[in-house]
Amino acid sequence: MQVTIGIKHSPRELTVETSASQAEVLAALAGASAQDVTLTDDKGSKVFIPAGSLAYVEIGEATPRRVGFGI
Repeated sequence: MQVTIGIKHSPRELTVETSASQAEVLAALAGASAQDVTLTDDKGSKVFIPAGSLAYVEIGEATPRRVGFGI
């Protein structure tokens, strides 16, 4: 799943590919205004977001899109 994170006062956004579920990502970001957040991507890299700097979060689809003409 792809998670896009906007940071306050920064023109760029972070994009993280993770195997975590939507519920796990939302639980990690729930207290982002009061505490620091660390997310881990599929390659094992960690992304640190300082408390209070989160502007927005876009969470991708829970199931991957199907490719092709099959049913």
